[in-house]
Amino acid sequence: MEYMRPAEIEKRSFEIIDGELAEKGIRLTGETAPVIRRCIHTTADLEYAESMVFSEDAIGKLKELIRGGADIVTDTNMALSGINKKEFSRYGGSISCHMADEDVAREAQERGVTRASVSMEKAMSSGRRTVFVSGNAPTALITLWEHHESGSYSPAFVIGVPVGFVNVVEAKELIIKSGIPHIVNRGRKGGSNVAAAIVNAVLYMMRDEV
Repeated sequence: MEYMRPAEIEKRSFEIIDGELAEKGIRLTGETAPVIRRCIHTTADLEYAESMVFSEDAIGKLKELIRGGADIVTDTNMALSGINKKEFSRYGGSISCHMADEDVAREAQERGVTRASVSMEKAMSSGRRTVFVSGNAPTALITLWEHHESGSYSPAFVIGVPVGFVNVVEAKELIIKSGIPHIVNRGRKGGSNVAAAIVNAVLYMMRDEV
């Protein structure tokens, strides 16, 4: 077993991914390819090649938002930790997670709702264009959808990849059908690591375009 540098390992991993997908008759093309490839790299799960859903020109719209200084708000500190801050800092937006905020916890308890729901509402109140990144809580997606449907708030972009068994599939479908610009992984699979991988894939694409 030979020693390989991290960049070499990643390159070889992507080659293996493309090779194994080719055996299944799947070829990743276009701007969505780097995102799907990185999700597979993060999870070692080839099913992401068929379950990822992108709204029209999703990658282009997400790049435009980031370049324009949009904020990112995540539903877990794990997703927040996984996003490449150095790359994101080039564009002027802030990145945050409100799940551990004392006011969010207090309000969630008083209202009998999840902290994820209240944390999304807190982010909505900022008045800033925001990319919402959900890797854990379907209630985050449901809250965003409810406000969009009522006309009280329309998210600029949603990355919706919560993982789990309760309301996860349904919440993702709400976003897919909503008309909100999105990147969603259909089904039960996802997670904070996948959410961060999607953001990082787009950031690395933007870096390489300079």
